[in-house]
Formats: sequence, C-alpha cells, structure tokens
Amino acid sequence: MESVGIIHFWPFLLAGILLNLTPGTDTIYILGRSMAYGRRAGILSALGISTGSMLHTLAAASGLSLVLATSATAFSLVKYCGAVYLIYLGIRAFFPGTGSRMRQEPASPPISSRQLYLSGIITNVLNPKVALFFLSFLPQFIDPGYPHAFLSFILLGSTFIITGTCWCLLLAVYAAKFAGLMRERSRAGTLLAQLTGVLFIGLGVKLAFMEQ
Repeated sequence: MESVGIIHFWPFLLAGILLNLTPGTDTIYILGRSMAYGRRAGILSALGISTGSMLHTLAAASGLSLVLATSATAFSLVKYCGAVYLIYLGIRAFFPGTGSRMRQEPASPPISSRQLYLSGIITNVLNPKVALFFLSFLPQFIDPGYPHAFLSFILLGSTFIITGTCWCLLLAVYAAKFAGLMRERSRAGTLLAQLTGVLFIGLGVKLAFMEQ
C-alpha cells in the first residue's frame, strides 16, 4: 500500500475495526431506528450514515474539515444544528400516531425510505466530532512525502467506512429481530418508540454540550 502513500495499513485496519466496534452516536442511532421501525429502516439508516462518513472523508481530504478544527463559530453552528435535529427526531417518536403505527406495522415506518436514508446522512454530517475524527485519524497512516495525499485519504476512508458499514448492517438486522420479539408482548411497540425518543433526545443534548 506504500505505492499509494499509505503506511502501516494493517495496524490501521485493526484500529479501524476496533473503533467501529466501539459504541458511539451512529451505533445508538442505528439501534434506535432498527428497534423502532424494523430491519429496513435500520439498514437504510446505516447506509445513510456510511454516505455521511464518505462526505466527511472528502471534506478531510480537501481540507474543509480544518474549518471546524480552527473556527469555533463553524464548529458551534454544525454542532447545534445536529443537536436540534436529533432532538426533533426524538420528540417525533413520542407522537401517538407514530407509536400506534409501530405497534401495528413495525416493518413499515411512517416515513419514507428516502427520509430514512437522508436522516442518516444528516445526523452524521452534522456531527463535528466525526469530521474531526477523520481529520486527525487518517493522516497518521499517510506518507507525508506522498504527492497525492487526496487519493490516500479516500482509500483509507473507504476502507474504514466499508468495515464500519458491515458492522452497522449486522447491528440493524439483529436489533430489528430483537425488537420483533419484544413487539409480541403488549405495549412493547409503544415502549420501543419511547425508548427511541429518549435515546435521540439524549444524543442531541450530549452533542449540544460537546466542546471543540
């Protein structure tokens, strides 16, 4: 991999897998979507988050993520937009209409596939912590003397995202199965919806208080 400016690829791969296995905002988001709306919603959410991660990779490779690292205003703006969006999603989960729909049709969420996918992208893109992660983690495995660092960024970012996507898809499938078993009991659908709402609101509050 040194021919494309990548050094210590296998340690990078191992570190990337371990980092992907570590629970974080994206993991909790996918679990919440899968448990509330079913397997399809979890898979679409995972794919949306992966797309958002690719956008972060492109931003880091082109230097745009430096703006978040150096500008407190830009960092705060992105952070608060992401926090408001997560809290909004959490509040929506408490609507009675949404809860009843989940009890009756867990595999058919009251939002479209496009909305599920875009929500995954938005929650990931509006998390400045992810942007700073790609900006600080990937360069450690790139040869500083390589003239085409942009290509190295893309290859490393894609590798990290592929392994992360595989893990997230597994989470989505098995979380949906677990939720399906829970729904066989009375009121389980409503409780799952409320749990999802609490998780998203908690994530939003946590993001709002995150420091640069």
